[in-house]
Formats: sequence, C-alpha cells, structure tokens
Amino acid sequence: MLSYIIPFIVLILVVVFIHEYGHYYFARRYGVGVTDFSIGFGKEIFGWNDKSGTRWKICWIPLGGYVKFFGDRNVFSQADQKKLLAKYNEVDRQKLFVLKPLYQRALIVFGGPLANFLLALVIFFSIYTFVGKDFTPAMIAEVQKDSPAMVGGLKQNDVILEIDGNKVESIMDVSKFIMMSTDNLIDFKVKRSYDELILKIKPDTILGEDNLGNKINKRIVGIKLSAYNNEINHVKLGPAQAVFHAAHEVYYVTTSSLKYLGAMVFGKADTSQLGGPIRIAKISGQVAEFGLLAFVSMMAYISISLGLINLFPIPMLDGGHLMFYAFEKILGRPLSQKTQEGFFRIGMFLLLSLMFFTTFNDLKDLGLFN
Repeated sequence: MLSYIIPFIVLILVVVFIHEYGHYYFARRYGVGVTDFSIGFGKEIFGWNDKSGTRWKICWIPLGGYVKFFGDRNVFSQADQKKLLAKYNEVDRQKLFVLKPLYQRALIVFGGPLANFLLALVIFFSIYTFVGKDFTPAMIAEVQKDSPAMVGGLKQNDVILEIDGNKVESIMDVSKFIMMSTDNLIDFKVKRSYDELILKIKPDTILGEDNLGNKINKRIVGIKLSAYNNEINHVKLGPAQAVFHAAHEVYYVTTSSLKYLGAMVFGKADTSQLGGPIRIAKISGQVAEFGLLAFVSMMAYISISLGLINLFPIPMLDGGHLMFYAFEKILGRPLSQKTQEGFFRIGMFLLLSLMFFTTFNDLKDLGLFN
C-alpha cells in the first residue's frame, strides 16, 4: 500500500503546487494580497509565514490546494464592492482581487492551468534533451490471420507513416494512436515499397491488460511491429527540436483528450477509462516501479489533465470563473450574485456526479464491483 501512497502524494504535491503557484505568481505580479497558499485541505500539518504575510502550509487531505486572496472568503469570491470600499483603507484596497481590472483577474485565474501546461512542457523538453526521443520507424512484422488489419489490407513489411492523420514518429506511437482513436474506422497511411497507401481499418475491442497489468478495454487491429531494418533510432535533441516536440506532445495530449471526452459524452468512447484518485494512486505506484523517468512522464500527463479539466466552463473550476469574466466583458457588468450562485449549484452537482462516477470506476477496477 505504501508503494502506491507515497508516489501518489509526491505526484499530487508537485502538480497541485505548480497549479496554485500559477495563480500565486500572477496575483503577486498584479499586487493582489495572498493570505494563504495551501497544499491539501483540512487541518494544517505544518506551515510558515513569509515576509509578505502569506501563510504557506501543508494540510492533511492531499487532494488539491488553494490560494486565498486578501479580503476574500475564498479564492474567487464575488464580494460586494461597495462594502469592500467601506471596509478597507486606500492601501489595502490595492491588494483586493475583486477590485482589479478584468484582464488581471482573468490572468490570475488562467495562471493555474497555464502553469500545469508549462510543467508538462518542461518535463518533455528535459526528457528529449537529456534522455532522448525515439524515432524508430514502425514496420509491420506480422499481420494476424482474419484480423481487422488483414481484412483492411495491411500487409507484412508495410511501414506505418500516419494513423488518423497523426504522424507516426516512433514505433511507440502506434498503440497510443490506436487506443486514443474514437471513430469506427482508423485511417492508416502506410508505405509499401515505393507507394503510399491509405487504408481504413475497423478495430476490434477486447478486454485486455495495459503495460502495467491493469484490465482495460483495448482497441486492436491485429498486427505485430518491429523496428525498420532492425535499427533502433533513439536521439538526444537540441533545444529548438526539444521545444518543438515537447510542445507538440502537449498539444496532442490536450486535443486528443478533448476529442476522447467528447466521444464519451456521445457514447462513442469507453467511459470505464475515466478514473479518479484511487486509480491515479494505483497507477502512479505501478509506474514508479519502472523508475524515475516513467514516473516523471506520468506527472507530465497528469499535469496536462489537471490544467485541461480546470479550464472546463464549470463553476467552481477556473474555467467557470473565466466564463463569468466573459459574461462580464460582454454585458459590461458582473453577473448578479443570485445568478452566480445558481451556476455554482449546477457546478457542484456536476463535480459531485463526476466524483461519484470516477470513484465507482476506481472501485470496480479494484474488483469490488463486477
């Protein structure tokens, strides 16, 4: 159990700290007072005060964090400005979040997700620079009899160039692109001798195991791969190339995640793949056993997920507040307190429903429900 808990706590601490620091950075940049910077919720385990008056603390429940601004009940409360003006002197008013210009408030809110994307970018950049990136072309070594690949026309010795328009730069990309596909047919662009062909393959879905031994619904086409000419091409990249490929990976994970979630909403993708804290804890422990590189890579993907989810236009998330600011920009005034409270109730319902669903999937994954 400890082998799962410790990596999970480390993962959450880093990803959440970076997220909250994004809010903190822009808040301090625009002169907003920050009274609390908390990693975790509940009772404080330990903490300290810095010279600007911020209380930095670690709390018992390590499933998130928050930055509390001067004069606010919570991070993004919409307090009555007239009451605020009467309550604080001129110096203190300069530190109030709700009195800042709209663009500054929006940047402070957006700073959290932005920091998560930047963390992933830095991790991928570091891996590609100091460890390297695989560029081994993917060649089909075997097409299984009567498989979707055989029916669709794939043949032995075909070199896979693209899958659903995504360039296959490495043999490692093939299974990833197949798993993330959501359409009934997958487009394979292959090189056969001197010709380039586009073939449509209808994958089968089977109950299998991922690389960590966890049961998942896998999309398969029935091929075995090998390195082209049996040569592994693993290259350490220069700074410019590393930035390009790191940015591309962040972009791909973001867009494919949105596409996959959209497919889930319309019933075209497997909702059992949605997991919560229990599954993340389990997988982080399993990944940590493969070494620091695998664990740090997972941290990058979790960081992207956290940043992306927080941008959804759901009240209580950063995206919900950005939605309110968009209304404020369009209407020329903030939404009424009553309207915002209505949105927050909807947001609370959606988040609790998502938590219930992911927890159910986690418990089912552990074998408690069959």
